[in-house]
Amino acid sequence: MIRVGTYNVRSMYDDTAALARVITAMAPDVLCVQEAPRLTRWRRRRAELARSAGLRVVTGRRFGGVAVLAPPGTRVLHAESHLLRPFAGLERRAVAVAVVAHAGTRVTVASVHLDLHAAARLCHAVEIMRLVRPISLRYGAPVVIAGDLNERPGDPVWTYLTRGLADCYALAPRGEGLTFSAREPRDRLDAVLAGEGLEVRSCGGVEARVADLRAASDHLPVVADLATR
Repeated sequence: MIRVGTYNVRSMYDDTAALARVITAMAPDVLCVQEAPRLTRWRRRRAELARSAGLRVVTGRRFGGVAVLAPPGTRVLHAESHLLRPFAGLERRAVAVAVVAHAGTRVTVASVHLDLHAAARLCHAVEIMRLVRPISLRYGAPVVIAGDLNERPGDPVWTYLTRGLADCYALAPRGEGLTFSAREPRDRLDAVLAGEGLEVRSCGGVEARVADLRAASDHLPVVADLATR
C-alpha cells in the first residue's frame, strides 16, 4: 500500500511549525505540494519544508509552485517537471511528476494546481494527462493526479479527469472531505484521483490538531491509501 497526500501550503506564509506537524501527521509515502515557495530562497525553503517533516524534495520547478516530496522509505524511479501552456494575463502553471514505489505499490504521481480561469483549467488538465500517460505506461505505474483543482466535483475538469481516473474520496470516504477554507470548510477543491489498477482503501482528511490545521494553511490536506489490485 502507498499513502498519497496532497496539500496546498500557501507558500509557507502561515505557521510553519504547525505546517510541519500537519505534514508529519499525514504520514505520506509521497506528498504532492501546491503553492510551494517560488520567490526568494525558494529551493532552500522547499528543502526546509521537506526536512521539517522527515521528507526530501523529489521534483518541482520554481514557476508553477508545484512539487513532489517523499520520505527515505519511498523509492523514486523517475522524476520530471514541466511548465504548462501559457495564457496571457494568467499565472504560469506547471506539473511535477514522479514515479515512486512503496510496499509493493508503484504509481506515477502528478502534483497539480489548476487555474482560477475555467478554460485554462480544462486545457491544462488535458495537457497534464497527455504528459503523464506515456510515463505511466513506460514504468508500469498507474496514474495518480493529486492537487488543488480550483473547482468543485461535477464541474468540467472533475468530469474530464474522472472519465479515466477514480475520485478516491467518493470511493472510500473518510470524514467530511471539504478542503477549503481551512477555517470554515465549505468546498472540496483538493483531490486525489487514481487510475486503473489501483484499489482505494480510504481517502479523506488528516487526524491533526484543529488549531494546527487552521494555522498551517488556508487549505486542508488530503491523504489516500492506495494498493495495487
